[in-house]
Amino acid sequence: MDIKQVYTLVKEGLVGVEDNFKALASAKIETFPELHKMLEHILSGGGKVVRPLLAFHSGSLFNYNHEKLVYMASASELMHIATLVHDDAIDKANVRRGRATINSIWGVDRAIIFGDYLFAKAAQFAVSTESLRVVGFFAETLAAISHGELRQGFSAYKLNQTFDEYLERIIGKTAALFALATEGGAVLGGASEQDVKSLRDFGINLGIAFQIVDDILDFTASEKELGKPVASDLIQGTMTLPSMMLLERFPGDNPVRRIFNNEGDSKKNVAEAIDLLKKSDIIEDCYSKATEYSEKARRNLDTIPDNKNRQALMALADFVVKRSK
Repeated sequence: MDIKQVYTLVKEGLVGVEDNFKALASAKIETFPELHKMLEHILSGGGKVVRPLLAFHSGSLFNYNHEKLVYMASASELMHIATLVHDDAIDKANVRRGRATINSIWGVDRAIIFGDYLFAKAAQFAVSTESLRVVGFFAETLAAISHGELRQGFSAYKLNQTFDEYLERIIGKTAALFALATEGGAVLGGASEQDVKSLRDFGINLGIAFQIVDDILDFTASEKELGKPVASDLIQGTMTLPSMMLLERFPGDNPVRRIFNNEGDSKKNVAEAIDLLKKSDIIEDCYSKATEYSEKARRNLDTIPDNKNRQALMALADFVVKRSK
């Protein structure tokens, strides 16, 4: 199954999410026009909508409930958007997906409060599923994200980090949200406990693979493709798998070490890091690690009955490691 079919199969549901977001923004046109402008800006930016895809396909494997799955998908995607608003504010980033960030237009303080507002609205979507268990998943995911962000903040510019520490951070940063979508979708579809667990594990492993590839693209894609500066994680002192491998392979004088120690010219150090990556086999090794987790995700679906939605999830597992490879 190709990626277009993955979208087409749940097109009705994706339109439902878009309608929810339009209604969220339009509700503030007259009562709070400034908030309306912020909502319109952040909700019209587009994106991969991976989390809604995961929610719809996971729920559709069993007893499809359109209304509840639209709320589930809306909750998971809006939570994701809220994390991006907070990330940009913390990093003082000016651009996201090629567009001005909330904090660059309205300021850091307002961006953080706006992110809190988005989290609250996402929670309301979760409540609308009428599933106390889904609301519990939502709370657990928010805690996992906050835990991961705190880990990332406290580990900034620290050179001695392990792969397990990196894994813990990206589970909180990305995989927990994927698992919210797959586990929540499965519960709303009336899946068995074994299938709920399988789909949660699928979401975790897929999310890890997805984030590893994102960390690769942070070095290998262009600024236009990224919609933000190249190697932005490295510049901000965030240790990712490519940076970790650079330190391991080149233990002497190393551009990552110099950047983290604030030594030399930052632009030259970034250019040297990219050059070293391209001349080595590190990128391929990182893709191999992403593929390992993608294959784990595929195996998590072994016990799930085969249908078009299962095939769509399998296709997503393949797609995440083929992006710009």
